[in-house]
Amino acid sequence: MKDVENFIKQVEEVKARNKLDLSLGEDLSIGIMNLISLEEHFLFSFVKTNNGQYLPMLEQTRELRKRLLKKIVRDNKGEDWCISKHLLAATMRLTEVGTKYLHDGRKKEAEEMFIEAFNLYSLFWAVNSPESIGKDAKSSISGVSSETGSSGKEASKTGLSRIAEIFKKIIDCCKE
Repeated sequence: MKDVENFIKQVEEVKARNKLDLSLGEDLSIGIMNLISLEEHFLFSFVKTNNGQYLPMLEQTRELRKRLLKKIVRDNKGEDWCISKHLLAATMRLTEVGTKYLHDGRKKEAEEMFIEAFNLYSLFWAVNSPESIGKDAKSSISGVSSETGSSGKEASKTGLSRIAEIFKKIIDCCKE
């Protein structure tokens, strides 16, 4: 727990020096998630209708998504670009499944989907945080249990991974 507290203190210091604005990045990442969903909808609309008008819209949306993703994925080491895109896509899909479960009155299943979506979203931020932040967050994963997907009392109670518990404390979308 001391490591987590030190990590959060480190993040707060970086945020105070205006080197890390996760609120801006969070808004941008949500926008990118929706662009990924639009790409999928344009593709499926083309296939279902055989109407070629959807293909230029797909291409335009893809190009915008690529330009915006570059603002968050700055260091493309390994396969960070593809990992990031797929983490955002999976986050959006699980969120939509959770919303449908919630609408159907399946609250427990909805909550499980929302937790898994946030776990993936937290991994996205672990991959794309500045090295001084991301390295410490990623190293906190080493204690994650493969059975429960989490480690520690707080994480196992909520279903959130250790890394999600950390990012839950530092992501603040309401910062103006």
